[in-house]
Amino acid sequence: MMIDLIFQTTTALEPISSTEFSFWSLFLRADWVVKGVMVLLAIASLWSWGVAIDKAIMFFVLKRRATDFEDTFWSGRTLEDLSASLGNDTRDPMARIFSAAMREYNEGRTSPRTEGALQNTRQRIDSVMNLIINREMAKAERGMAVLATVSSASVFVGLFGTVWGIMNAFRAIAASQNTNLSVVAPGIAEALFATALGLIAAIPALVFYNKYSNDLDSYGGRIEGYADELSAILSRKISKGQ
Repeated sequence: MMIDLIFQTTTALEPISSTEFSFWSLFLRADWVVKGVMVLLAIASLWSWGVAIDKAIMFFVLKRRATDFEDTFWSGRTLEDLSASLGNDTRDPMARIFSAAMREYNEGRTSPRTEGALQNTRQRIDSVMNLIINREMAKAERGMAVLATVSSASVFVGLFGTVWGIMNAFRAIAASQNTNLSVVAPGIAEALFATALGLIAAIPALVFYNKYSNDLDSYGGRIEGYADELSAILSRKISKGQ
């Protein structure tokens, strides 16, 4: 009697056993729309992680090179010596700003020393530095749109999969005329799994976006501050006729 009761209980629980509700089982049981949503969210999550890792490496390299260049720049060497030592080695954005500014400065020294010519040299130096800053910041911002899109859209994509899955669950209930948990649970689980995937994709992407937005602002302020200091130094040298 006891053995029969245990057997009946085990049999009744088999449809909703933990093995049937593994992630892979939920994916395989889902219809093609929910499967498409799950695949899309998985790709979006992997894409955002790839962008995040690339950004982490990029900012590490940029900050290290900026620190090395600033140490060299403020080491007491003259601008002419520093420009000659750099040569074509302008891997760092700050080095590119410096080289472009020095090129405009050297060209301005050959022009007549009138107030208009001096002012034109200053303007060309500022313009070329701003151009390089904008270009470097545009390069650094690549991939941020991916993080923003994944963080904002993934939740809604997952919600669409959830709504579709729940509709399928209700259709299964109507077709079977049975509200037993073993009938309802699979469809509800598939629907909630789509929501979970949406959150898994959106939350890290949002964290990465906020983190790297702050890094971009910090780095942008750093190179803009350096450009302002270099502009002031070169402006004084132009005024003194050096």
